[in-house]
Amino acid sequence: MIISLVKGILTIHADGICTTSLAAVILLVGCWLKARNQLLRKYCLPAPVIGGSLAMFLVFLGHEAGLVHIQFDTQFQTPFMICFFTAVGLGAKLSAFSEGMNQGGKLLLVYWLITAFISLCQNLIGLTVGHLIGLEPAYSLLASAISMVGGHGAAGAYGSTFLKMGYPASMEVGASAATFGLIAAVMCGGPMGRFLIEKYHLHAEEEEEAQPLPEKPKNLTHQQLARLDILKNVAVILICMGLGVWLAQGVGILLNMTFPSYVCAMFVGVLVRNLNEKVHWYRFSESLVSSFGEIMLNLYLAIVLMSLKLWEMAGILSGVMLIVLAHVAFMLVMCYFVVFRVLGSNYDAAVMCAGLCGHGLGAVPSAMVNMTVLADQYGMSRKAFLIVPVVGSCLADLAYQPHTLLLIKLFVENLN
Repeated sequence: MIISLVKGILTIHADGICTTSLAAVILLVGCWLKARNQLLRKYCLPAPVIGGSLAMFLVFLGHEAGLVHIQFDTQFQTPFMICFFTAVGLGAKLSAFSEGMNQGGKLLLVYWLITAFISLCQNLIGLTVGHLIGLEPAYSLLASAISMVGGHGAAGAYGSTFLKMGYPASMEVGASAATFGLIAAVMCGGPMGRFLIEKYHLHAEEEEEAQPLPEKPKNLTHQQLARLDILKNVAVILICMGLGVWLAQGVGILLNMTFPSYVCAMFVGVLVRNLNEKVHWYRFSESLVSSFGEIMLNLYLAIVLMSLKLWEMAGILSGVMLIVLAHVAFMLVMCYFVVFRVLGSNYDAAVMCAGLCGHGLGAVPSAMVNMTVLADQYGMSRKAFLIVPVVGSCLADLAYQPHTLLLIKLFVENLN
């Protein structure tokens, strides 16, 4: 960490280690605030969101007051995300889903179609609201499915394209929309899931809650594991991460596109876990792996939120904010009146609605945070934790890209 005084302003350059350390402190602050505030617990707001949002606004106030400027190094952000999804994959025991597999496959298809329909509506809503407030169609589309479904990555990719077409604020619009969407995703997803669960008195399926009990002799906690067993569990996570990144690079070359590394890492984890169930290479600990993954997810989200530069988005906040608010309102209405009922009006449907708010407005990690908070409080939904990451991380991108490209061709004028 380098601390200096530049033109009378305290300037802090936090390297990757210091940024991660600050993220850990912020996470602990979020846990402390949540433990002492009943309202935060009631609405299922995740601890990293509480602490990260607080840090984000403190950094913003310090910058605007001219007192302090903090530059974070987010180099560990992506590895943390990959690690979490690897843990999700390792937690997927496919034999537990053999019963009702056909129903699960049908549910995945239905969920994907819902995601595709919502992304199309987001683009149409964005164009409509943008037309009413006088915003260019390019900026309206950037603030819609591109940023809501594609996240910061897609916003940056499309933003650079629009920049070349003569739209100078493209990068800022994309970053602003993706940021607001990310915040809205974690602020709305948990409360929406909780509302549905409480209103309809839903409960996790008994077999899912009871599933870990017969496995306790095999599924040892980390307190019961020998040091070598702990090392093996952590080593498998890291090996799966490496194989996933390598596999994603190969798939990306074959498809001539950038393929998400965490998707491949998750599937490698699924493969390794279920092969281990057959050949017993090592003593797998679900509690250790899930705890490790959850910590990585919380650190990832804390870094994302605390490193957001709100002052870089100030000039275009109003129009983008209005479009994002329209998307949030539409998502909540759809989840309550349509999606919950189409998915079965049960506990799995409520958790998947929380996940849909996450990756339909922000990113897949936001969906996982929303569902994890509900799982901790109300019980696990295995179907949701398998279907939502698959659709949100890969299939949703395949769904929104075609109509987005078509709308760009129809409405966006090349100014150069």
